[in-house]
Amino acid sequence: MYEGVVQNLIDELGMLPGVGPKSAQRIAFHLLAAEPTDVKRLAHALLEVKEKVRFCRVCGNVAAEEECRICRDVRRDPHVICVVEESKDVVAIEKTREFRGRYHVLGGAISPIDGVGPDDLRIRELMTRLADGQVTELILATDPNLEGEATATYLARLVKPMGLKVTRLASGLPVGGDLEYADEVTLGRAFEGRRLLDV
Repeated sequence: MYEGVVQNLIDELGMLPGVGPKSAQRIAFHLLAAEPTDVKRLAHALLEVKEKVRFCRVCGNVAAEEECRICRDVRRDPHVICVVEESKDVVAIEKTREFRGRYHVLGGAISPIDGVGPDDLRIRELMTRLADGQVTELILATDPNLEGEATATYLARLVKPMGLKVTRLASGLPVGGDLEYADEVTLGRAFEGRRLLDV
């Protein structure tokens, strides 16, 4: 335990996701040793992001304006929506350069243990977007864990009466992985998602 403001800083840093007590302590002492101008620049960036960044009124992605750059892009296919849990998932998919449709960020996943139900997510907004009949395919790209699967199943059942094509991202073995280290669920999904080889 350190005195006063140093311990306060360590405690605050330790509340960040993925930052444990030792990492918080390392970051705090890095900041103490840093030049005051560097620390002020960091503090300014933190304040500025809270003041200027908002969530897109259409898809829920982080944005600097009312709508994010993806929703403003007329070249994107408005007939396909990819549903993700968080904005960081949009970034991951965009890096692949494989998807040219639009997104919908739920803001999490259904998790009864954590007290997160369908009403806590941006599902109502998704249903509003689907109501005009313009969307023909909904890609469910929630995480391949218990909460992500529950959310995908819930959404698939909810939109089934609309007659949309509902797809789920394939999951299976990572490139460079060994079969012996794969868990049963991952290996099972790899078998389900197998495809014909053209040789």
